[in-house]
Amino acid sequence: MTEQTLTGKRVAILATDGVEQIELVRPRAAVEEAGATTILLSLKSGSIQAMNHDVEKGDTFAVEGRVAEKSPDDFDALILPGGTTNPDKLRQDPAAVRFVKDFAATGKPIGVICHGPWTLVEADAVRGRTLTSYPSVRTDIRNAGGTVVDEEVVVDNGLVSSRNPGDLPAFCAKIVEEFAEGRHLAAT
Repeated sequence: MTEQTLTGKRVAILATDGVEQIELVRPRAAVEEAGATTILLSLKSGSIQAMNHDVEKGDTFAVEGRVAEKSPDDFDALILPGGTTNPDKLRQDPAAVRFVKDFAATGKPIGVICHGPWTLVEADAVRGRTLTSYPSVRTDIRNAGGTVVDEEVVVDNGLVSSRNPGDLPAFCAKIVEEFAEGRHLAAT
């Protein structure tokens, strides 16, 4: 049984149709097992369609809040799962981008995996930060002023990043650790 290190913490998970199912399910389970309450935020009410390997339909997941109606003040941490379609849709939504930008400015911890950094890039939240991602996102991170390394899990002042679903064990362990530590210095 996992030690309840996140009891009382509220963790937002921002995702929409096209989210890579395992990158939603495994981090969510990890923080919940550690005692956190998770809230799935999306662009719309209802449910979202997850995908497996970007091309095969997975399960649907009930949306627990619209991102346009939420504030970073409501949460202690944020998870941004990948899948190619999910962050591509999020980065085109002004409310989602504003939420991520405002969340990053708080200094609260963020976990992001695979293609998830696309939303951080759009929110101008990677400048001066070191992170990893799926290989096709790395040029975007560099162009947005971030530094990219090719490692299983990277932590930069509360920003936890990983490359792909194969990194999930390390990613999940590290987000629980960082989320337990709480607020870090806000990104500049």
